[in-house]
Amino acid sequence: MSRRALGSLAPGSGLPGRDERGQSVSVFVTVVFAALIMTAGLVIDGGQKITAASRAEAAAAGAARAAANAGVTQTIAGRSPGDASLRAAAAFLAGQPDVSGHATVNNGVVTVRTHASERTIFLTLIGIRSVSATGHATSNAVGPDESR
Repeated sequence: MSRRALGSLAPGSGLPGRDERGQSVSVFVTVVFAALIMTAGLVIDGGQKITAASRAEAAAAGAARAAANAGVTQTIAGRSPGDASLRAAAAFLAGQPDVSGHATVNNGVVTVRTHASERTIFLTLIGIRSVSATGHATSNAVGPDESR
């Protein structure tokens, strides 16, 4: 056998052209790379979920505060605060981009529930296009003659 023919044999196999050296390393690198991409996706898109939750909570708190302020103003003027509180909460929520929600008034307590979503970056690869979160806030206006 010539030297060239001997060089094309895979070590230990006795078969020409079946050199498997380095294949286990490339499988390992592929698996590790996929795991790193998935971990980065969880971290980054988890941050998107936290952003959505933060925006939903902030919008709910702001709308509840606006509703309470409007309610107090109406109470001081001698009118029922319910409708004014709802309008103030709706107006506040209308000014919040990508946040939806609604407010209710029950016995002077304003409750606001909101919903916000953020687009995903890495999870889009597996079909999850957005993450969403909800917010909740209540406010109870206390007049000057009332105690807490």
